[in-house]
Amino acid sequence: MKYLFFILFIAVLLICSCDDTVGTLELKGKVLDENTRVILPRRKVIIQAMIKDERNQIAVDAGQFTTDSFGCFTYVLQRVKNASLYHFYCVGDSDYASTTQLLGLSDLNRDGRFLNLQLQKLTDFTITIERKSKIPVCDTLYVSWKSNEVDGPYLYPYVIENYGIKQEIAFRWIGGNVKSKIRTRVYADKKTLIYFELARNRKKREFVDTVFCKRDMANYANFKY
Repeated sequence: MKYLFFILFIAVLLICSCDDTVGTLELKGKVLDENTRVILPRRKVIIQAMIKDERNQIAVDAGQFTTDSFGCFTYVLQRVKNASLYHFYCVGDSDYASTTQLLGLSDLNRDGRFLNLQLQKLTDFTITIERKSKIPVCDTLYVSWKSNEVDGPYLYPYVIENYGIKQEIAFRWIGGNVKSKIRTRVYADKKTLIYFELARNRKKREFVDTVFCKRDMANYANFKY
């Protein structure tokens, strides 16, 4: 009798421990460069399950894996109860931006053994600004940029080289002998839009420059005012 109770106790523990999972899915695939389709080795992927509550969805950790030396992976996903959507977050670095791919259970059931997760290549980008005007003594320039519609500062860290008056606010230059550079990285093989807003003599003028930034090259935008 004691042995029977022990078996029942263990069974209950196993059922409780598995209460949040509802089976498994075998996943196989590769992590690729979005444009060249080159396979990328040693790339970390984090999976989050999206669980619905009464008002919104909550992200729950569902596992992680790293591609092998050939850029391929095999992983057994523990399905999370009440989750029909899964985020596959490919971790980026200085060469590739992080990306997130949303896949539903129907997608995973159909294509789970042939997944192609993608990373977007980054490339060097420098914005150069130089104040040539001597009058008026004081004016104000604001600079911002977007790469493939993503705000530049959120895409990749930047470094400002300022040879004039030090700006009080990031990306704002006030009068003086301005000769500065903003060094960063943006999406390769994508358009980057640079916005310049010049406030001078109580008037504002806006300028937009577009640069198609090529991979593995130094890309520039220059503005003189």
